[in-house]
Amino acid sequence: MSDTKTSEQTGAEDINWDLSDLYSSNEDPQLTEDKKKVIEEAEAFAEQYRGKIAELNASELKAMLDEYEEILDLSGKIGSFAYLQWSTDTSNTDYGKLVAESNELSSEVSQKLVFLDVEWLKISDEKAEQIINSKELKDYKHYLEASRRYKDHVLEEQQEQILTAKSVTGRSAWVRFFDETLGAATFELDGEEITEQEALSKLHESDRDLRKRAHASLTKTFKDLGRQLTYVFNTLLADKHTNDKLRDYDSWISSRNLANQTDNETVEALINAVTSKYELVQRYYELKTELLGLNEMYDYDRYAPILKNEATIEWDKAREMVLDSYTGFHPQMGEITGEFFDKKWIDAAIKPGKRGGAYSAGTVPSVHPYVFMNFDGKIRDVQTLAHELGHGVHQYLSRQQGVLQSSTPLTTAETASVFGEMLVFQKIKKELDDPKEKLSLLMGKIDDTIATVFRQISMNRFEHAMHTARREEGELTSERFSELWMDQQKKLYGDAVTLTEEYGIWWSYIPHFLHTPGYVYAYAFGELLVLALYEEYTQRPEGFPERYMELLSAGGSEWPEDLVGKMGLDITKPDFWNKGLASFERMVEEAEQLSSTIANT
Repeated sequence: MSDTKTSEQTGAEDINWDLSDLYSSNEDPQLTEDKKKVIEEAEAFAEQYRGKIAELNASELKAMLDEYEEILDLSGKIGSFAYLQWSTDTSNTDYGKLVAESNELSSEVSQKLVFLDVEWLKISDEKAEQIINSKELKDYKHYLEASRRYKDHVLEEQQEQILTAKSVTGRSAWVRFFDETLGAATFELDGEEITEQEALSKLHESDRDLRKRAHASLTKTFKDLGRQLTYVFNTLLADKHTNDKLRDYDSWISSRNLANQTDNETVEALINAVTSKYELVQRYYELKTELLGLNEMYDYDRYAPILKNEATIEWDKAREMVLDSYTGFHPQMGEITGEFFDKKWIDAAIKPGKRGGAYSAGTVPSVHPYVFMNFDGKIRDVQTLAHELGHGVHQYLSRQQGVLQSSTPLTTAETASVFGEMLVFQKIKKELDDPKEKLSLLMGKIDDTIATVFRQISMNRFEHAMHTARREEGELTSERFSELWMDQQKKLYGDAVTLTEEYGIWWSYIPHFLHTPGYVYAYAFGELLVLALYEEYTQRPEGFPERYMELLSAGGSEWPEDLVGKMGLDITKPDFWNKGLASFERMVEEAEQLSSTIANT
């Protein structure tokens, strides 16, 4: 890997997190002690409670769940440290070794504790209802209620233990192999070897030739890795099919909808609403083609800025923009966000071996979240920072709900992140006077919304197609994956964007398909929900920030529709999604009007 800098200095080169609130290193004596302790505690827990859950009264069940959470917290702390450390350097064999050890440890703990779910779900519905509604268990009510939905899909204890044990050398191993393969991959551009993240970043540059060369570089490496990646996809698709059959799920997406605490009808309404508005995407790209002065827009042109020579935004400026936006909305939101910067809870430097993308890791309630990203000084990186810190604030506040209820289902998990992006976008927009700069910012926001809503739904349609094809046709070739991918991409972009033949392989680098099958529609869910929420905020601002902070603090302690309902919105209505889509259409109309105004001055 070349040490030559491929982009301007941003000040994020030294922004590396401090994981010592978890553990100081692989050699931390506390880590060694905790590995031993968590097994001992899981064994003692099983010895005390296995075979007895049906006999426990409400107070005893409360004491059991308190103890259960402590074990999960400790196990999660070990796993969080291993994964976070490894994320920053996937080529480090010691880091990889700890990830494998933590996965095996987590599996062993899960095998010892799985009896709890099995025995709880065997309790009659009548008795379970009495337990759920008891005053002693009010702090666990939603967890107990939501878990009952898995009653028809949980196997016997020994079968659950086998599946958990085999996942370590099965699904988890293949996902890690995928991550390490792309983390170690290099992409040659203009005589220099760069990371995937750096190469993808070039697609946002104003220099079209550079975008085209970056596109060719990415395609070449994806194709070079095509055989391995295709095999990983096939293996994990088959693995999911096996698990779905064993657990008696109706379709490939059923388990995800159940985990998201939503139903098939709500998800179908979302998908149908978005796909019916693909024309807005095509209309927007026709405008962007004109503004870029192109005769024809290709897939490598989609993220081009309409103003050339986009200035590099330094890390300190990005920090200021996010903090000001968050503090302006609610002081506590600003205070929490400040801790991420001041206490080194963020890893933003781009470096060899670091995995691509961005995430906020909630870790465990006894510690705090950490934010991971690759900051390259673009305006979209500021939005990414705002996005992940939105997650971070959400996770920080919801820790009070404990391990079993702090995490939200994916459908509402993106609410705080997307809302955070919107706060920063609106603040920047208000401060701009130049119509050209305002248009450029707006176009960037529309680009992001298309990527978050429409592209994610098109990827959901690809997921549906590939899972269905794998189950009906058997092992798929790389060409078959590409055919399914391009079919959905062409529906999205229509005649407004010309998709190159090379773009056909670009399904192969997307981690969500493998990490969390079915995940991607949650992005669209979150974005459209936030567009509706922000409209509610602008129309009825009084008391909104306080209610919003309460929403985040609730974590996953209530049903999503009940939590969002407190904000004045009903996500169960089939036409709910049209609110967010109407807001998006207004953004496109505003861009068209601004463009017309600029052209006439």
